[in-house]
Amino acid sequence: MSKISSTLSTPDLDLARRGDDGAFTRLVEPMRRELHAHCYRMLGSTHDADDALQDALLRAWQGLARFEGRASLRSWLYTVATRTCLDLIEARGRRALPVDLGPSSDRAAIDDTPRTDVTWLEPYPETGLRYEQREAVELAFVAALQHLPGNQRAALLLFEVLAFSAAEIATMMKTSITSVNSALARARKVVAERVPPASQQQTLRSLDDRRVREVVAGYASALERGDADALVALLTADVTWSMPPLPHWYRGVDAVRDFAVQLPMDRCGTWRHLPTTANAQPAIACYLAAGPADPHTAWSINVLTLRDDRIAAITSFIDPVLFERFGLPASLTPPRT
Repeated sequence: MSKISSTLSTPDLDLARRGDDGAFTRLVEPMRRELHAHCYRMLGSTHDADDALQDALLRAWQGLARFEGRASLRSWLYTVATRTCLDLIEARGRRALPVDLGPSSDRAAIDDTPRTDVTWLEPYPETGLRYEQREAVELAFVAALQHLPGNQRAALLLFEVLAFSAAEIATMMKTSITSVNSALARARKVVAERVPPASQQQTLRSLDDRRVREVVAGYASALERGDADALVALLTADVTWSMPPLPHWYRGVDAVRDFAVQLPMDRCGTWRHLPTTANAQPAIACYLAAGPADPHTAWSINVLTLRDDRIAAITSFIDPVLFERFGLPASLTPPRT
């Protein structure tokens, strides 16, 4: 991904150094979205990214007098944001998905209980990201980053995603170029083992928009109708389905079909869905109602990972709080009959 230059407004910088918060806002606002995405990649959580960015901008504001302009403002802001994220990683640890906790289940776990002792990975509402940034927020990539120590995570993102040089990264992280290169080598090995060779952006580019919409609509329609055969027809043979914060997850058509029939289709109630996107991937906002006259209320954001023109993974993030972050309604009124 190409490095993006930062245009520095000297008058605004001088004003900001003298305490003009409006000038400081003008300086950082063009970079706010990309800095937030960087914090998300580092932390695996939109909520944590919000906190990290707020803290980083406060640190930058308080330390602006020490910015000497030897590097670009963009480089300096990424330095502050990265160090802020590293502090949070040290304090809060890494985030996980159910596939990180143990083997898959062959049959539906009817008594599945949410795990509250696990810090779960969260989906990302990437609206507003530039095209070249989308690949770096895909779910598999962000999940793989969580398996890296903080310094390796930072080095990989700064080099591979943001195109800083090893020398720049060494300065930003207060270490040697040799240490940066060593961290990069170890990080690349781990990520290569966990990320599919074809990114979701490559897969989506190989499909026309009509087919992607068909897959998304077909998935939603199959769940709403309780049609297991229609659902299975959309899946790869080795499909996985996980539902953080529920610990059980399923691999393969037979296990996924058993889960879908036993729980979402037979036991949960009725479903309605809205298409959305998350982590630069197709996604479905799922709303659940106990009965036909009840409103459908926010339940989960289901992120779909495609291979060719089939669904290879479904990650259902069960958390109504996410809907506000995605700009989605908290409930849907019953359709008129």
